[in-house]
Amino acid sequence: MTRTQKNVFILVALLALIMGVVFNSLMSSKNQGNNTALIDAGIILLPQSRHLPAVKMTNQDGQPVLMNELKDKWSLLFFGYTFCPDICPTTLAQLRQIKSELPKEVQDKLQVVLVSVDPNRDTPKQLKQYLSYFDPQFVGLTPGSVEELQMLANAVSIPFIPADTSKPNYTVDHSGNLALIGPDGTQRGFIRAPFNNQKMIAQLPGLVERP
Repeated sequence: MTRTQKNVFILVALLALIMGVVFNSLMSSKNQGNNTALIDAGIILLPQSRHLPAVKMTNQDGQPVLMNELKDKWSLLFFGYTFCPDICPTTLAQLRQIKSELPKEVQDKLQVVLVSVDPNRDTPKQLKQYLSYFDPQFVGLTPGSVEELQMLANAVSIPFIPADTSKPNYTVDHSGNLALIGPDGTQRGFIRAPFNNQKMIAQLPGLVERP
């Protein structure tokens, strides 16, 4: 290799290095911009995904569902109950509206899952009837015990306070936030309440394209 060729080689290598740095910087800025838009929509992604415990639930059709096998779609996990007087019907109505305004291919990659915090009253039949008022495709899950429910709630950091079921017409205190579960069955983040419909509609299509 001649001296001139060496100089050209070094120059090309330097240019490649500079272009790589610039490209990485641009991609980093783009990702930061994307994350900023997600955060503005109330969508908070975890720096590392979390595995769900192998808690067994029963869906609205009476079929068993293992929470750590909730895969193939992005799941919006909402902890609520069918006798809820306010947060639950409002949240489910919002999610129905948001879903209806998403493109069909995005809808197919999403599912709304109501996890009951009231296993004492929320039988599969009760869940199925209740969810049919909003969207028959919404999934309803009821745990075998409050202890199993608490295990799942702790794992995804969605708090609730077990109710005193001895009182008539009791209510259950719970969060309005959603746990965001990826198609690999791990928790990817949260969606904070109250929801901004238009911002969520704008951001969900890009989110569900992530692996």
